[in-house]
Amino acid sequence: MVYIYKKKVGNKSYYYLRASQKKDGKMITKDIAYLGNTLNDVRKELEKIPKYKTEIRKAYKNITNFLESNRYIEKVQSMKLKKDDLIGDKLIEVEACRQHYMGEFLRQEKLTKEEIWRNFIIDFAFNTASIEGNTINLAEVRELLENEKTPKNKTLREIYDLQNTESVFNEILLSKDKISNEFIIGIHKKLLDKIDKRIGYRNQDVRVIRANFKATPAPYVKTDMDLLMRWFNKNKDKLHPLVLACVFHHKFEKIHPFMDGNGRTGRILLNYILLDNNYPPVIIRNKNREKYLRVMRKADKSDLTKSEVEDYANLVEFVSNEVVSSYWTIFL
Repeated sequence: MVYIYKKKVGNKSYYYLRASQKKDGKMITKDIAYLGNTLNDVRKELEKIPKYKTEIRKAYKNITNFLESNRYIEKVQSMKLKKDDLIGDKLIEVEACRQHYMGEFLRQEKLTKEEIWRNFIIDFAFNTASIEGNTINLAEVRELLENEKTPKNKTLREIYDLQNTESVFNEILLSKDKISNEFIIGIHKKLLDKIDKRIGYRNQDVRVIRANFKATPAPYVKTDMDLLMRWFNKNKDKLHPLVLACVFHHKFEKIHPFMDGNGRTGRILLNYILLDNNYPPVIIRNKNREKYLRVMRKADKSDLTKSEVEDYANLVEFVSNEVVSSYWTIFL
């Protein structure tokens, strides 16, 4: 496997073509070619290495991702953005995704954009459902959502779960509605269509499995959701949109306003806030589920009116990494 390695010495960058391979149970890594000091140098030098032409072609996607993401990182660095304590060092990478999303992805031909969105939504539906225990694998999800081929030996709940997620995500791509209690209840109702008839904020207490927090007691759910709406409206023009989305997501999950479907609804709302602020969406990957739950738990000591750095920095960093990974993997 070959890839580009960037070494920083002072303010100067040095790029190398690096190869890694497993030998006798150990991973051996070595630099096989120096590619220059700039991304333009790298592009030119890659065309001059016939010895590794086959390996470079196999690694084309990863190399392209590296070059394009770093091109936009350099662009954002030149903008000298104001520091954000909650995002920290991830700010430049997140903004690089946004710059590419706004400047290149959204300007692509209509059919190309539709195909990329379809791939994103399939991946999103698979991961958000898997986090909640859905057992349909990614290949089966693609067959279901692209070709209406129903997987064998799966429950109707699992199938409706994925179909509803696809439908709702397509809907929020076109929506201009403001976030409100009514909007949230409407999203939840569509996600739970043909799955659960308990629509609206719950009037019973709920126990959150594998969590170390107590959800809002039933009589106070509407009160806490009103507090969350006030917090959101107060901070939507103050906080960085990614921070706003992350903190809202956590506070929503901590209230746990529904009897079922809180996680799926929360991740849709997380993406709605990002999209509404012209940021690309995010996939919280099932493989990162344990870390996701861990950083969410770390924020549990925060109350509904606060967004302190010590409570939310880990969650924001985690979601930032997922944004960057999702974006350059799918949207480029």
